[in-house]
Amino acid sequence: MKVRLTLNRQLSTAAVTITGILGAANLFAADFTPTNRPNILFILTDDQRWNTLGCMGDTNILTPHIDRLAQQGVLFQNHFVTTSICCCSRASILTGQYMRRHGIEGFAKPFTSEQWAETYPALLRQNGYRTGFIGKFGVGNDQAVKAMTDKFDYWQGVPGQGGKYFIDPKDPNRTHETKKFGEDALEFLGSTPTNQPFCLSISFTAPHARDDMPHLEQYQPDDRDLPLYSDIMIPLPATDNTNYFEKLPKSVQNSEGHRRWLWRFDTPEHYEVSAKNYYRLISGIDREVGRILAELEKRGLASNTVIIFTSDNGYFLGDRQLSDKFFMYEEGLRDPLIIFDPRQPVANRSRRETVMTLNVDFAPTMLSLAGVTVPTGMQGRSLLPLVENRHPADWRTEFFYEHHTSPKIIPPSEGVRTERYAYIRWLNESPLVEELFDLNSDKLEGHNLAADPKYAGTLAQLRTKWERYCEQLK
Repeated sequence: MKVRLTLNRQLSTAAVTITGILGAANLFAADFTPTNRPNILFILTDDQRWNTLGCMGDTNILTPHIDRLAQQGVLFQNHFVTTSICCCSRASILTGQYMRRHGIEGFAKPFTSEQWAETYPALLRQNGYRTGFIGKFGVGNDQAVKAMTDKFDYWQGVPGQGGKYFIDPKDPNRTHETKKFGEDALEFLGSTPTNQPFCLSISFTAPHARDDMPHLEQYQPDDRDLPLYSDIMIPLPATDNTNYFEKLPKSVQNSEGHRRWLWRFDTPEHYEVSAKNYYRLISGIDREVGRILAELEKRGLASNTVIIFTSDNGYFLGDRQLSDKFFMYEEGLRDPLIIFDPRQPVANRSRRETVMTLNVDFAPTMLSLAGVTVPTGMQGRSLLPLVENRHPADWRTEFFYEHHTSPKIIPPSEGVRTERYAYIRWLNESPLVEELFDLNSDKLEGHNLAADPKYAGTLAQLRTKWERYCEQLK
């Protein structure tokens, strides 16, 4: 308890006065009546693993404002991405399509004008919403991203991975990129007409590592957050050991994922430095979320603003002696997701949902919130029934995964994830390597059952599902 109290004091003094913001942003006091065209605030973090929130069970991390959204909204415990890398996942978020359909397999390829016309920002703008974008866009080369300026009513997007974490090295205030994006959000809210609904997408670059920096400086938090976590030890992942690493396919052992582990997590001492700075970056995001919530309340917008909080992909924080994302193991697939709709009755809030949700669901969800027809080309499903505590009988119980980006350094893979099984195909291994994990008995995915005769029928069924998805999702 002493450590926790110390950390909370550090957060108050080094970052923000939490009680002040929580008191000001009293978003949850009333049982609001729904309106037809709510405002939409979509908050996307970069490379945040699914469980690095207090509300997801991490007892070390400090995320009080995000946790409060979860406490009063809907916390989705089984949210996944269909491709675990930023450019592909962000394209899927914008289009509601699998990579197989939108075709954004790499960092340089932009949307065509026809594709953009059927993204959620374009359709919402066409239907009367004021749209804004802040932060990392992530689809297309620098030139293509800079050309997005006129696609939004408010644009503070950045190309590539963003800058260094500090906006201007000559700035004596050392303004952190996370703070800059929070300031942009406040500016957007301050300039929004009271008679027009808005959709603001904020795409934080944190806690993504800066790969071009010295290895132990690749996670760079705001100076205000440096005191956080200084008096605790963050436990090593259960799978950060040679046993799990040696079970990986050879192409994964030799991949960029392991090379980056050697940069950041290869010793317990290096792990503590990197993991604590990663946590500090997330706490910095939480501070900005708190400021934005307070601004919504101040401007009388809180009662009609639906907030979606998520990340673009999962993250290996040393698990299996890997770093980053890319792979179809749970750490790379799974993301945090919170949806808070203040218009919902109290009975529909403060809930945890266990059904499968995907990044391709965000575009149809936002369009449905606004009463805009969802294009037939979108492959996700609106999450509104789940937010409203309704559970369609035909809701998904499985999904398809694919990753083909940078195949020379990231082994391409495809597979099917069901509620019980994870089936992975490593496409560059010769002969083909398959993995099958029974998640009921092996949550850490340490025992490959693909060669076990007892699971031959299951393996055959999952191969058939994989073949079917390959054709259906084009």
